[in-house]
Amino acid sequence: MRNMPVRSSTFKLRGAMALLAATLLSACAANQVGTEATPKVPETEATLVERSKEIHRQSLVLDAHADIVLPSTSKTYLGADGLSKVAPAKLRAGGIGAVVMSVAVGPGSRTKEGRMLARAEADEKLAAVSYLIEQDQNLALALSPTDVEKLHAGGKTAMLLGFQNARALNGQVDALDQFYAAGVRIFGLNHLGHNDFSDSSRPLYIAETRSYEPTAHGGLSQLGAAAIQRINALGGIIDVSQMSKSATIQAVKLSRSPVIASHSNARKLSDVSRNLSDEEIDLIAKAGGVVHLAAFGAYLVNLSDAELLGSILKVRRDAGLPDAYSYPYELYWEIPDLEKRQAFLRAMRDVIGPGSVDRLVDHIDYIVSRVGIDHVGIGSDFNHGGGVAGFVDASEAPNVTLALVRRGYSANQIKKIWGENFLRVFRVAQNAADETN
Repeated sequence: MRNMPVRSSTFKLRGAMALLAATLLSACAANQVGTEATPKVPETEATLVERSKEIHRQSLVLDAHADIVLPSTSKTYLGADGLSKVAPAKLRAGGIGAVVMSVAVGPGSRTKEGRMLARAEADEKLAAVSYLIEQDQNLALALSPTDVEKLHAGGKTAMLLGFQNARALNGQVDALDQFYAAGVRIFGLNHLGHNDFSDSSRPLYIAETRSYEPTAHGGLSQLGAAAIQRINALGGIIDVSQMSKSATIQAVKLSRSPVIASHSNARKLSDVSRNLSDEEIDLIAKAGGVVHLAAFGAYLVNLSDAELLGSILKVRRDAGLPDAYSYPYELYWEIPDLEKRQAFLRAMRDVIGPGSVDRLVDHIDYIVSRVGIDHVGIGSDFNHGGGVAGFVDASEAPNVTLALVRRGYSANQIKKIWGENFLRVFRVAQNAADETN
């Protein structure tokens, strides 16, 4: 009996400690998902959907990466209607208030002629997006975060310009000024293949030797480092998507303002070379940047599944492609026979599936749990492979919001994911340039 008070006190102490621990855990969780009070009464499906629609309406929905369509763009990248996946009507239907249109150029030789062709492609895309804006009074070019917000408040869709692949710079850092003057505000140095500025996460395949090109610079070249500094001085945003891991780490450390990855996923969940490692994600977030997850099925697929890996390998071998790859579809362009090429693409899609909104949100969850809600966004990669079941084009953007609501994300958190995080980085980049100049 004399021990009872001691036991009672011990239970009270343990109870108090448990309550404190639960409170602390709840506080930690509030920093990740669900900062707003969840409904006390379980929501009906109809109520949840209506709440999701209202959150979507209240959000400035920003897509951090979509490609510009040219007459030469492969129809396989476009919508079922043969039109751009971010055509104005689709943007309006999806409630998208801003989209970064990428002045991207493809791979090619690092010769003078190759660089000239790259610049010509970039100029053609600049002209195409300018024409698009001229033809639709509901679209307007945005040059600053304030522009984006004002256009959205006025019911217009803001078109931002991105840049991808320094092949188009013809080896000249000051060519960045020309693109900035044309309205470009987001700058990515890489696409498929190394260039004079930076190594790519996806080296070119050399068919003659059946091997990939070796590393060119070990990350950034001297030109690349100078380009990072010039983009900072202009007030542009540095985009590390498609860079090699070394180049990404060097760019983040060198930049005076936060960087973004405009369309990259988590390598931990999908082990392909152009996805970001935990080290890169941590470094980007520590510097205040944002990782925008791409709605690209081939970069969302779970490659830790042994059975799936075996099926992928069989499809590649049947098509005569190498066993090694950085993502399942890689090197389909090396299949000379167009019918066999299409057969390979269909077979691979049957194996890996189209991807899904839920899988996209899995990657969002991973980034949020690792580095926090302030460092995640969405970049569709529409018109260049982007599009998953439930988010096949811009008109289906509300489905992403609904999926986030189902996962427990609050309205404020969803607003950050859809655009506020991007705009924060944009402001910092421009303010840093103003202070320097």
